[in-house]
Amino acid sequence: MKKKIGVLISGGGSNLQALIDACAQAEFPAEIVTVISNKESALGLNRASNAGIPAHIINHKDYKTREAFDEAVHELLLHHNVEMVCLAGFMRLLTPGCVSKWKDKMINIHPSLLPAFPGVHVHEQVLAAGVRFSGCTVHFVCSEVDSGPIIIQAAVPVAPADTVETLAARVLEQEHRIYPLALRWLAEGRLAIKDKTVIVKNSKSVSGALVNPIH
Repeated sequence: MKKKIGVLISGGGSNLQALIDACAQAEFPAEIVTVISNKESALGLNRASNAGIPAHIINHKDYKTREAFDEAVHELLLHHNVEMVCLAGFMRLLTPGCVSKWKDKMINIHPSLLPAFPGVHVHEQVLAAGVRFSGCTVHFVCSEVDSGPIIIQAAVPVAPADTVETLAARVLEQEHRIYPLALRWLAEGRLAIKDKTVIVKNSKSVSGALVNPIH
């Protein structure tokens, strides 16, 4: 039985598309049953519609408190019998109460090698720091921003001539690669958390990716 996934978005939804493409594979252990955006203008809503996935808009501006918005999102996820949640460019900080309801069942993709460069404007931070490598991270969501246990990372070189756009494109290519893989592991029940370290059970080596495997 495939796990039912809800995806939260705010923008273009390229990572959503990567998840949609992965879920379209017959052997993939998950299916996206709803997509929720806090912005009506999110192009990712079109991606969901094109894939025949129920898409909803819950505008955070319609709610007086963050808690009220989060509860509306939570209730809609439950309405679709969602078992696990993926944040894919969702530009809202969820309240601790909401996060606790999805403990160890909600994951996020971030365009840096966490714990370095959390938050927003990541590629600008990376270039300003002059680091030689950047990348992306899939992690469990916790109440602290971009601080949850790390599932998988992929690194990319930072070139001297890089701009925000060229670096972002190189990182995004890896995001599309590792996010579906992390979702597969989650849906298959292969992720264990020891302290703050995620262990991947029965994982094969992943070219260019950083994981903690147990064979």
